[in-house]
Amino acid sequence: MDNDFIARTAARFDIPGAAVGVLHNGQRHFFRHGVTSVENPLPVDEDTLFLLGSITKTYTATAIMRLVAQGKISLDAPVRTYVPELELADDREFTVRQLLNHTSGLDWGTFTDTGEGDDALARHVAGLATLKLVAPVGERPSYSQSGFNLAGRIIENVTGQTYEQAVATLLLEPLGLANTHFDRDAVMTRRFAVGHEKGEVARPWRHWRANNPGGGVAASVADLLKWAGVHLESDDLDEMRRPTAVLRGSNLGDAIGVGWFLREIDGVRTIGHGGSSNGQFAELLVVPERNFAVVSVANQGPDGIPFNQAVVRRALEDFLGVVDRDPEPLPHNASKAREVAGNYDNDTMVMTIDDTGDGLVLEVLIRPEIRESAEVELPADHAPFPMGLLPRDEYVLTEGAFAGQRGFFTRDGDGAIAGVDLAGRVFGRVG
Repeated sequence: MDNDFIARTAARFDIPGAAVGVLHNGQRHFFRHGVTSVENPLPVDEDTLFLLGSITKTYTATAIMRLVAQGKISLDAPVRTYVPELELADDREFTVRQLLNHTSGLDWGTFTDTGEGDDALARHVAGLATLKLVAPVGERPSYSQSGFNLAGRIIENVTGQTYEQAVATLLLEPLGLANTHFDRDAVMTRRFAVGHEKGEVARPWRHWRANNPGGGVAASVADLLKWAGVHLESDDLDEMRRPTAVLRGSNLGDAIGVGWFLREIDGVRTIGHGGSSNGQFAELLVVPERNFAVVSVANQGPDGIPFNQAVVRRALEDFLGVVDRDPEPLPHNASKAREVAGNYDNDTMVMTIDDTGDGLVLEVLIRPEIRESAEVELPADHAPFPMGLLPRDEYVLTEGAFAGQRGFFTRDGDGAIAGVDLAGRVFGRVG
């Protein structure tokens, strides 16, 4: 892999700016392309800050583990031990571990801006009383942004600091991660990338503060490789790499540890996490048994995701000889297609699966009422995605920005299709 490959791949996906870092046997390799912004362009380098989106969850989970090591938190204690003010739509109890492996049964989250004050997380947690519960505790992983924001509130209550101050004290300062920031004032005095959607600068640059534990950190690829190195070298973080919940039909992985997705690629075990924010996308993959890590960040939607995937796959092949391929869908079957075609929804999105006669197409849209009531501008909807069926009621998207993403159908007690799982989010059948 070289800068020419990065440039060609960026041109193929129309990416204004990207940075890539590889850590292999203690050696760091950096590749970069393009500019921070199409409106105010500066060259991207390994010290340029990019928003990491949900990769932030690995920082939140690791901060929890530091507090576990200090005897201040138990992973198997109920969350209300540390957040007694928590109110939900029922009286369920779930543990800190179940929060960090997405098996609490909490829905994805809310679109409410609770401000930029130090009480932002407390106000967000107060709003969880209205959040939908999508599964019984421990039944299945269901990806929850609000679940990780709640984990951030655990950190606040245990340390007596704001989430951001606590992460700095527990992780960023002792690890020398001087180019990793939550605060906009810290970011704006350094070189940073802005997001883009289809060639236009995406605004706002970052969403509300209460989402920081689930997706608010900005970092350079140089700092992110240091972060990966911490997880390669720290034996006291091994528990984060042990499977705690099995994933079905997911390109995210085969299982979830504590904050990490666990996946076997070409016979090699990996841990990783992806992230997306408003027009910025990031991917981090670590291969502990090969002393290897790769990170790719890009500042254009919707194709930042396939760009990062192409880069990570090339790095795996070039440095390790490991080949990552999408599963081949089954030949089109008219009877199976009719069975799954239809309408599905959840509280925030609607899904339609259409049978074209020679293939299936999936479309997901944010509900109009959610767009109208949202206090910030939400990302644009994606064009429909061709999809193919896999064995065992699973499927794979075959084209578009999310090509390779997998999911599965659920059935009711009579064996009829009852819902769809897409990236850990549940859609129930309508009608």
